[in-house]
Amino acid sequence: MGTTDARDPRAVERGAGTHAGRYEAPYHRPLWVEEPARRRRLPDPVRKAAVRAVLIVAVTLIQAVVAFLCTMAGSWLAFPMVLASVAGTVAATWGVLDVWVTRQVWYQRHGVISAPSSTARAARREVRRERRHARSAERARRRISGQGGAGTGRLSHP
Repeated sequence: MGTTDARDPRAVERGAGTHAGRYEAPYHRPLWVEEPARRRRLPDPVRKAAVRAVLIVAVTLIQAVVAFLCTMAGSWLAFPMVLASVAGTVAATWGVLDVWVTRQVWYQRHGVISAPSSTARAARREVRRERRHARSAERARRRISGQGGAGTGRLSHP
């Protein structure tokens, strides 16, 4: 641990391990470079619903393939698998709709969509109105306290 390795690029940059006759490997660039994401990450509830939906759809597709293969083979398992595939299709439809509804609800609650019917838009409007009133009250208070008399903040009178 205490010795420096000449093959370590950081050690070479620090000037350590440059003894004559020792092998120094060239610095290799990393396998990948982190790049900023093009799109923002999905909110947690939406991502959970999407993962759930993908798993349900995957299981349903597997059930459908098994049902088809059992039917082609004439197996007794064909009928139960067809029933399971139908139930899986209903569950997969519910899962995909759950993703859509969860996404819409999250955007509505957190003010991402700027639609006229958005409840978040009304909430933002109310917050802006309150800030405006607070600023105007602060200006009025400063104006009143700044009119003549002692304590106006002036050091000399003209």
